[in-house]
Amino acid sequence: MTDFLRTPDSAFDNLPGYPFAPHYVNINGGRLHYIDEGQGEIILCLHGEPSWSYLYRKFFPVLTKSYRIIAFDFFGFGKSDKPVHEDDCTYQFHADTLKMFVEKLDLQNITLVVQDWGGLIGLPYAAANPGRIKRLVIMNTGLPSGKGVRSLMEFIKGFGFFMWRRASKGLMAKPVGKTIQMGCKTKLPDDVKNAYSAPFPDNTYKAAARKFPFLVPTKPSDEATPFMQMARKELAQWNKPVLIMFSDGDPITGHLDKFFYKLIPTATQNPMIKITGAGHFLQEDKGGGNCGVYWGVYEEGGCLKSYWHQYPQIQIATIPYGPYSVF
Repeated sequence: MTDFLRTPDSAFDNLPGYPFAPHYVNINGGRLHYIDEGQGEIILCLHGEPSWSYLYRKFFPVLTKSYRIIAFDFFGFGKSDKPVHEDDCTYQFHADTLKMFVEKLDLQNITLVVQDWGGLIGLPYAAANPGRIKRLVIMNTGLPSGKGVRSLMEFIKGFGFFMWRRASKGLMAKPVGKTIQMGCKTKLPDDVKNAYSAPFPDNTYKAAARKFPFLVPTKPSDEATPFMQMARKELAQWNKPVLIMFSDGDPITGHLDKFFYKLIPTATQNPMIKITGAGHFLQEDKGGGNCGVYWGVYEEGGCLKSYWHQYPQIQIATIPYGPYSVF
């Protein structure tokens, strides 16, 4: 049984831009936190590492006007309980958490929004459970093949990921807000950086955050490799709407939009968009009206569309669709 720590609720008092009522569900002996606002079709947002549902706070004021939007915190992050031991923070553990969360809330016709590890966990979930998924929104993530280090280097275009993984344990010893700032193009106010750090009173709460970079599959025997391969196979036959939105300022995953355009048949049915002036955490840089842009999704004739509301500092660039090696 997994041993958990629980961040005191007082750590989350008065977070800027995060007025949402907490909701909790018990999964495998731990308390999982989520926010659930609005009514209508369901949008489920999955965060990555080392962020939490706070990353999606700018989506809520806009999307809750027409949708029910949910963002939960994976175990080890946000207001959810934190595993004590890194050995408990397996890929299967996180994948099972997502599956059980969706089943406990009986979510259907989901628009699944993924970024970073939200994609490495969420896209295999969607591929294995297409009956629950209506649309996909894919941002700054990937599906590494697990065929070897050389394959991963070709996929991510160089050493950036390996440098990040090597440095990650040292970075996780520092306030998480500093790591989030490294992945943003905009300068974050101190209170926002502190909000990202709030889930982690000390380093004993960071087992999952330390482990995530080492779960990225680099060889066939890695635990996550079969999940990545399955997702690639199923998404290559995907016939539901997909919207792909990557940023131009992410040195590790920013180019992988071309991979998804090549992989998913329905991806090119929608505008091929590049979010300019945003880093890896594009939800923070360009996620809502406060940074000059917000988006909504809707279905018309079976095709997913995107609305962009532009301010003077925002540019939306069309990217070319060309040859890209999927496998």
